[in-house]
Amino acid sequence: MLETLDAAAVHHWCDGGLEALRAHQREIDDLNVYPVPDGDTGTNLVLTLTAAQEAIESALHEEPRTPLDRLMGRMARGALLGARGNSGVIVSQILRGMADSFATAVTVRGGELARALRLATDAAYAAVARPVEGTVLSVVAAAAEGAGRIRSDSLVMVARAAARAAAEALDRTPQQLPALAQAGVVDAGGRGLCVLLDALVNTVEGSEFEAAPLPVVDVAPAPAHEHGGGDCEGLGYEVQYLLEAEPGAVERLRGVLAGLGDSLVVVGTGDGTWNVHVHVAEIGPAIEAGVEAGRPYRINVTPLEEKRPGADSRGAVVVAAGDGLTALFEAEGAVVVDRNPSTAEMLAAVHSCGASAVVLLPNDANTQAVAVSAAREAEAAGVRVSVVPTRSPVQALAALAVRDDTRPFADDVIAMAEAAGACRYGEVCTAQRDALTIAGPCRAGDLLGLVDGEVHVIGTDLADVSHRLLDRMLGGGGELVTLVLGADASPDLEEDLRDHVHRTWPFIELQSYAGGQPRYHLLAGVE
Repeated sequence: MLETLDAAAVHHWCDGGLEALRAHQREIDDLNVYPVPDGDTGTNLVLTLTAAQEAIESALHEEPRTPLDRLMGRMARGALLGARGNSGVIVSQILRGMADSFATAVTVRGGELARALRLATDAAYAAVARPVEGTVLSVVAAAAEGAGRIRSDSLVMVARAAARAAAEALDRTPQQLPALAQAGVVDAGGRGLCVLLDALVNTVEGSEFEAAPLPVVDVAPAPAHEHGGGDCEGLGYEVQYLLEAEPGAVERLRGVLAGLGDSLVVVGTGDGTWNVHVHVAEIGPAIEAGVEAGRPYRINVTPLEEKRPGADSRGAVVVAAGDGLTALFEAEGAVVVDRNPSTAEMLAAVHSCGASAVVLLPNDANTQAVAVSAAREAEAAGVRVSVVPTRSPVQALAALAVRDDTRPFADDVIAMAEAAGACRYGEVCTAQRDALTIAGPCRAGDLLGLVDGEVHVIGTDLADVSHRLLDRMLGGGGELVTLVLGADASPDLEEDLRDHVHRTWPFIELQSYAGGQPRYHLLAGVE
């Protein structure tokens, strides 16, 4: 039984945590409450921790006696660059918070582990623009609180208390998030974190891994809803300054600046100094927010509108799958990254553009956090990056259609975001599991027609589901329909859909492409 956490223990924890996540990967994936075939949490967490493990192995190869603080830092950095999905990004920030705490510790006993979990909680919440309780955030906060209640410096007692409190918080997630209660499951990301904390306990105890059993939620399923979205406001100035402030004040500052502008980056150096960067419409409120938070200095303001048209070299990175879609985006001058990318893959794509200003189009709500993480990393390396929060490739096509490199970059991003937002998107896919949706119950294998991420049509015939989907979308108005056919679409599907639209909606202009995308038989956009 360990009295202190050292580098060897962190190495063992990473290995054991990855092995445990792999063992529970399918179980965590199955906690997904939505039936569409998107990337699942268990798989994303395995990929995230695999990158962390590879970073540790690389560090030990370079320096076999790598000290605890540097090894934990490499683990966190590896997790950040390999993070997949929202949960992967949040877990990488939890590891970063722990690494920041260990960097100032002489030895890591129980008290220091409790402090590390508190900093991990702060880092996790800071990574999310609009935190939602009933998720992995609630679970890590409970773990930190449970660890902090132990009036002992015993490493094993604090680790056990953290894991126990996390498991109890996981049990409560259906009470905090209606979508979980309606589906009768607990939060998938929270379950993954509990598995990692159980692995930490086993490392400290020197015992074999055994995760706490999955909580049973005895609630009748009901329709689940997806939440998200964001706005992009007019931006005229780039404001940047150094700030001396306490973490709590910086947390409040992030919230204020997020409401004022875009391209927000707040990075701490670990000594109470923060680098603040934001694009805003008005200079005064951004600086005043810094004064309220602490002491801002080295204030630099650049009027974005005064940049010469075309002075920036521009690039675009798009997430997509399928030969046809890839060719479409490449014809628009974009670099294409395959679906469900890691932060490192998106960052490499940004640098491959060779541009000083790059726009990212994630085309998936689950990739949004990865794109934001890659943007922050790129900004730190001197590349201006903005994320247009597209949810579908058809929205990215609409955004790229209005791109104009002669406009100031901020104006161009606004125009692209407006074009994407004005494009309603639909999808036809095969249900991966039984579920109860707002359109009624579906069975695994049924065809689902989704509008803006919600199931509106259920059926068994692709043409029929596609017809009803298009009718539902066009019933709300529109002038232009864009169709992108999937890899398994039959040769006569395009002609069938054209005939239906021209017969039912005779004044609609229609464009159709062979996208070749997997998993989604049809993508549709209405503008």
